Amino acid sequence: MALSLRQVTGSNFAYQHLPFDRFLDDAAELGRERVELWGIAPQLHVPRLSDAEARAIRRRVESRGLAVHCLTPEQVMYPVNLASPVTWLRARSVAVFRRAAELSAELGAELLLLTPGRGFEDEPVEAGWRRSADAIGEIAEYARTLGVTCVLEALQRVESNLVNDSRALARMIGEIGAPNLGAVLDTVAMAVAGESVDDYFDALGDRVRHVHLIDGRPAGHLAWGDGELPLAGYLAALDRRGYRGQLTFELFGDGTYAFGPRAAVERCLAAVRAALPG
Repeated sequence: MALSLRQVTGSNFAYQHLPFDRFLDDAAELGRERVELWGIAPQLHVPRLSDAEARAIRRRVESRGLAVHCLTPEQVMYPVNLASPVTWLRARSVAVFRRAAELSAELGAELLLLTPGRGFEDEPVEAGWRRSADAIGEIAEYARTLGVTCVLEALQRVESNLVNDSRALARMIGEIGAPNLGAVLDTVAMAVAGESVDDYFDALGDRVRHVHLIDGRPAGHLAWGDGELPLAGYLAALDRRGYRGQLTFELFGDGTYAFGPRAAVERCLAAVRAALPG
């Protein structure tokens, strides 16, 4: 089975200034089957969302013929840091993700997306690494009891001083050793690190469980056509490596996509449709 447009999720990245139902309506009208939900206030703020509210969101999703595939709590802009040397912040961050695992189960989400956090810039990297690995291991084990798989994403160096490329990502996942912990391939983080799709699959193999497919220069989290990254090459490599998971447009840019997110998503879908191999 070849890579197809059906693998592209709907996602509420860039929809944070619109009603959540507007996002769901657009996702359904654009032919998506699954959605990745960005856990952002006011739509899905993890510390506030109740089980009942999560179940209500699931019903709204499913009433449009959609299913939740992945929950991605905001964790870069928010005060959430799994590797923080500040004890209360690290403990609170772990609690947020344990709660996110519970919400993933209520939403019917297969995946919960994690990032590694960061240590202080003036401490040994291994100190932050150990705190991050311990926290991710605890979260993954709790998620396992709920039937949820976690996926860990490498970040750009400006976002994390711990996991910035596929080799570090493979090392972290390997050290944690959780059977329900996979990897995310983010095309912008990959490009900023000077890596390729093949580098990710060489390092991680079938542990690559999710893809954030976005354009950049090489950074930026842009709609396809607004950057310079080789979409057709990425899709051809994903197809050649047998990737059959989901792909998400994680649209941030400079904030202007939020003025009209559907148009940006439509451009991305058209670009992928034109670039798919075969």
